[in-house]
Amino acid sequence: MGERAAAATRSRPGTFARAWAKAVSGTSYLPMTQAQLEALLQRLTERLAVALRAEPFDLRIGQQVGAELVAAHIASAEGLGRTIEVIQLRLVRDLGLVADDVEDRMARLLAAVATGYARALRDRTLDEQEAIRRAAMTARNQAERALRDSEARFRHQATHDPLTDLPNRTLFTERLSAAITEPGRGTDRLGVCMLDLDRFKVVNDSLGHQIGDSLLVCVAQRLRRAAGEHLVARLGGDEFVILVERTGCTDDVVKVAEAALAAVSEPAVVDGHELSVSASAGIVERQVAGTSPGELMRAADSTLHWAKAAGGARWSLFDADRNRRELARYALSAAIPTALERGEFYLDYQPLASLRDGTLLGVEALVRWRHPEFGVLRPDSFIGLAEETELIVRLGGWVLAEACREAESWSAGHDDAPFVSVNLAVRQVHRPGLVQEVRDLLRQTGLPPERLQLEITESTLMRTAEEPVRALRVLADLGVRIAIDDFGTGYCNLAYLRDLPVTELKVAGEFVAGLRAPATDSASRTDERILASLVSLAHALDLTVTAEGVETADQAERLRAIGCDAGQGWHFGRPAPADQILARLS
Repeated sequence: MGERAAAATRSRPGTFARAWAKAVSGTSYLPMTQAQLEALLQRLTERLAVALRAEPFDLRIGQQVGAELVAAHIASAEGLGRTIEVIQLRLVRDLGLVADDVEDRMARLLAAVATGYARALRDRTLDEQEAIRRAAMTARNQAERALRDSEARFRHQATHDPLTDLPNRTLFTERLSAAITEPGRGTDRLGVCMLDLDRFKVVNDSLGHQIGDSLLVCVAQRLRRAAGEHLVARLGGDEFVILVERTGCTDDVVKVAEAALAAVSEPAVVDGHELSVSASAGIVERQVAGTSPGELMRAADSTLHWAKAAGGARWSLFDADRNRRELARYALSAAIPTALERGEFYLDYQPLASLRDGTLLGVEALVRWRHPEFGVLRPDSFIGLAEETELIVRLGGWVLAEACREAESWSAGHDDAPFVSVNLAVRQVHRPGLVQEVRDLLRQTGLPPERLQLEITESTLMRTAEEPVRALRVLADLGVRIAIDDFGTGYCNLAYLRDLPVTELKVAGEFVAGLRAPATDSASRTDERILASLVSLAHALDLTVTAEGVETADQAERLRAIGCDAGQGWHFGRPAPADQILARLS
C-alpha cells in the first residue's frame, strides 16, 4: 500500500470506530462508557487495518481481535453479526484501503475474527462453568462446615445456659430422669432444691437488664461453689435448681439449700453497683421408687411458691397434705364458671333486726354453692379463690342481681319489706361500670334504691381510689345504702368516714363476742366500753350501727343499752332461703 493510503488509514479510524460502537451498542451488557467503547474499538480498528496491509498476511490478528471483543463483554451472537457486517461494509471504505487482493484478505480476516470470537466465547463459557463448579464446591464445603459448627453449637446450647454456662433445664431433666430410672436405684432417695431470687425484677427495672444479667452470672458462680458436687442448673430467668442424689434424709437437702441461700445473700458488687439480694427455695426429698421427674419438679415449684408467699429469703419443705388442699382449692376455682352456668349457686339470707323492738330491718345475702361432689359449700370455701381472679366480678354480679330480684318479690303486700344487703368485693368496687350495673338492676327488677344496701369492707375502703369513692357517692345519691362491713378490724377511723357516702357501720363480731361473758368480767367490760364509744361517735356522724355475731339475748340487751341500732347473728335467726324470709314477714 502507498504512503497516501497509510495516511488515510491513520486519519479515519475514529470514524469507523464510532460506527462500529454504534452497531454493537445494546447487543450485550457493556461495563464501560460510550467513550471507553469507542476508544477500545478504535484500537481494534487500527489492528485490523494493520492486518489488511501486512506482508505476509497474518490471520492471527483477526483471531486476537475476536478474542478481545469477547473479553470486553461484546459476547452475543448479535454483537458478532453486527461486527462482521460493519467491518465488511465499511472498513475498507472508511479507512480508504487500497490493495489488489483486499477483498480476498477481507474475507479471510472476517473468518479469522469469527474464529477468534467463537474460541474465546467457548473458553469463557468453560471458564465460567469451572468457576461455577468451584464456587458450588466451595459453597457446599462452607455450608457443610457451617452446619457442623452449628450442630456443635446447638449441642454448648441444647444442654447449657449461654449466659451462666450452667446446665440448662434439658440437661437437668436428663440427669434427674437417669437418677430415677437407672436400674438398681429404686431404693435410693434424692432431693430437689428449686431457688428463685427475691424481687429480682426490681434490679432489672431500676438498673437495667445488663446489670441483671451480670448479677445472674454472679449468683450462678456462687451456687456452683456452694453446691459442691451436686448438679446446679438454671431453669430460666432468675430460677435455679440443685439436684442432690443418694440422700440419707431430708436434712441432707436442707443443708445444701441453706448453704445456697447463704451464698446468694452475700453482698455483691456488679459493674460498680453494690447489690444485696436474697433467694427463696422449695425443697422436695423422697424415695426414688414411685415418683417421676415431672412430679418432683411440680412439687418443688409449689413449695418454692410457699416460701415466696411466706415473705421470701427462706426455704420451705414440701408438705403432701398442704399440696392436696391447694390442689383442691385450684379445682374449686376452675369450676366456678361452670357452676354459674349450671345454676349451682343460690342465696341464703340472714336477718338484721332492730335492737329496740326486734323488727326485721333487712337481710344480708349470703351465697352458697351446691357442689355436685362436695355438697353445700359456704362462702369461706370459695369466695377467697374467686377474689384472687376476675371470677369474683362475675360471681359477685350474679349475687347482686339475684338478691335484687328476690328482694323485690318481698314487696307484695308488705309496706315494711326489709332491705337486702349485698357484699361487694374489691374488684367490684374498682370496676368502672359499677354505677351503671346497679342502675340497670334496679330498673329491671323494680327494687327501690333505698331497699338495697351495698357492703364494703373497711380494708377495701382504705385503699379505694378517688374514682370508686365517686361511684359510691353517685349510688348514695340515688338512695342506695352504703355500709362498712367488719368495722374495727382494719385501720379506718371515724373522722375519715365523715367525708365518705356511708350510712351504716357493721361492727365486727370480735368485739361483740366479748359481751357473752358476764358483765362483771373485766375484758367484757372493756369490749362494752369500746363498743359504746364506737356507737357514740358513729351517731355523731349520723351513722347507724349494726352489731355482727349476736348469739345471745344478753348480748342483744347490752348492745341495746349502749345505743346500738341493730343486730345480726344467730340470736335473730340463722341464714335461710328467701321463702323463710317471706314467712317471717307474714
